[in-house]
Amino acid sequence: MALDTFDRTPPPLFKQGPSALSRLVFFSALALFLMVADARFHVVQPLRAAIATVLYPAQWLALQPVQWGQTLTSYLTDLKTARKTEEAARRRLAEQSQRAGQVDQLLLENARLRALLALRERMPVSGIAAQVLYDATDPYSRRVVIGKGQVQGIQPGAPVMDESGVLGQVTRVYPFVSEVTLLIDRDQVIPVMNARTGTRSVAYGDPTPQRGLMELRYMAVTEDVREGDLLTTSGVDGVYPPGLPVARVVNVERRSDSSFARIQCQPLAQLQGVTHVMVLAPVERPSAAGTAAPAVAASSPASAATAAASAASTRAKARQ
Repeated sequence: MALDTFDRTPPPLFKQGPSALSRLVFFSALALFLMVADARFHVVQPLRAAIATVLYPAQWLALQPVQWGQTLTSYLTDLKTARKTEEAARRRLAEQSQRAGQVDQLLLENARLRALLALRERMPVSGIAAQVLYDATDPYSRRVVIGKGQVQGIQPGAPVMDESGVLGQVTRVYPFVSEVTLLIDRDQVIPVMNARTGTRSVAYGDPTPQRGLMELRYMAVTEDVREGDLLTTSGVDGVYPPGLPVARVVNVERRSDSSFARIQCQPLAQLQGVTHVMVLAPVERPSAAGTAAPAVAASSPASAATAAASAASTRAKARQ
């Protein structure tokens, strides 16, 4: 019998309904209909809610091991962190106790030395809290206006600081408000001292105050000045109390064609967005200090700059 005489279609006994292509087209159309109906009319929402309700206990049981593991991990991490925090707090407490003892000893030695040398004690400086109202309208200077004036006892030339350091100096006083010139103003000068080496110098406002920096001028290239050095007020000008934090050295550039180094400093006070400040009373200097100014000015360029800064700060006290 020839092979082509066999029937290539299955007998009717083995037929299983519609063809595969028909089923594919039908179920594809049904799936598309259900997606459109669910997206437009939410017809499957009740069925989805019922299935979710039935499956919730199984989901809850399946998630319990994971949640227990997360809780245990979090507990162990918090316990480890708490122990580290406690150890750090104990170390800081011990260091502070040691420093407190050293401070008491230094205060006692300071009092004895001052009594031995017949030096006068540092006078305590009082302050007045004030709120910054707005920035000054002058676009060529960096000034802010505070909500305290002559009525509250603000004096011209009074130093102004925030919680981080010296902010500037009062340059104009009105009955109810005052104008404060920031340290980064190009006309602002402040005598400073390097807290690491004790070297005195003068810090000037940056000619480009948009950078928010200061310049430490008249410092020889051989001076020991490093990045990160803390600058504090020296107190030689009779305006700023000594020891107030002013700025930190951020860049030291020494060039062979200049006898002075170019030193840039970053003020510690918050110059942008400050809201509350403390206005200190200017420190009064004895009249004998004025007689020693010529001798100090003749000693070195840095000392001359310090004397010039002292005179500039004194003139700023009388500026209205």
